[in-house]
Amino acid sequence: MMEDNLKEKVKSVFGKNADKYVTSAIHAKGDDLPLLAEWLEPQKTWVVLDIATGGGHVSKALAPHAGTVISTDLTEAMLENTARHLKEEYDNILYVIADAESLPFLPESFDAAVCRIAPHHFPHPEKFIRETARVLKTGGKFILIDNVAPEENEWALFMNATEKLRDTSHARCLSKNEWRQLLQENNLKEIQSLDRKKTFQYPAWVRRTAESEEQVRRVEKHLLGADAAVQEYFQIDVENGEVRTFVIDEWMVMAQK
Repeated sequence: MMEDNLKEKVKSVFGKNADKYVTSAIHAKGDDLPLLAEWLEPQKTWVVLDIATGGGHVSKALAPHAGTVISTDLTEAMLENTARHLKEEYDNILYVIADAESLPFLPESFDAAVCRIAPHHFPHPEKFIRETARVLKTGGKFILIDNVAPEENEWALFMNATEKLRDTSHARCLSKNEWRQLLQENNLKEIQSLDRKKTFQYPAWVRRTAESEEQVRRVEKHLLGADAAVQEYFQIDVENGEVRTFVIDEWMVMAQK
């Protein structure tokens, strides 16, 4: 029941904020987007799966290089909004409402799959990885990009608490070691990876999903109340008693089935 509630919350939050994710700089202009085609080296014959597309940035980045991109999302309102933005420019993107943990596709259907800045919303990441491996062709490539929790448990708890306070549809950011274990368990062999620090502009970040000014203040109080070690790790920048920016870890990994 909790899983169903979380997925309904995801639909609610992302349905209401669909256009913000199309225009969000952190989603639309990430340094990782140009790397997708570089790492995957897609062919014009390929069928590529974009899991939990959100604002459609992965689909947009790969459509010029692949034969067909299947752009999926759990939230119908989000997918409809994304389709409106992309349909005029790209005629090789198809849009399918789909749950990342129960993909509506046959085994060995895709040459490549990508999931970017979404898995922290999935209640059961192990189902997501199992499903991705199932629908990939043997030899197919999979790129995962997401915010990751530090290996230090206290810092991981702080990061996930911050995300949950700001976005009630948040499930959990996994650590790199947790993701690596899931990849290995599903016969997905890591080929290359990239670590980067991602800076959030706090006012824009918190208001993308916060539903009230009270919620904004709760998140800020949580950040300001962090101990010195946590504030240093997340590089929480405070000016005149207000949080301006903070920094989290993001991981990009490519694996092959």
